[in-house]
Amino acid sequence: MALGAGEIADIERALASSDDASQAYAVLRQRYPHLAWIRCDSSDLTETPFHSVGQFDLHLLDSADHCARITDDPTRATGIVLATRAVGP
Repeated sequence: MALGAGEIADIERALASSDDASQAYAVLRQRYPHLAWIRCDSSDLTETPFHSVGQFDLHLLDSADHCARITDDPTRATGIVLATRAVGP
């Protein structure tokens, strides 16, 4: 299932309004149950994020071809990897 521009914008708005990674993750999982959701620290990934919002890096997950991988193509996205970056001193 493709990830639409409206969904991406809504996800980014939700992330921009949240300082709590656990809460943002829970809300987004509930709002978008058709997507696979993975939460991790940004240091766990080497790929360039699709977008960054506040303390969050948003990576698109493509699991359509039997192996999960990071993609930058929303039409291939079947899920989201929400990576939290350390913010502040």
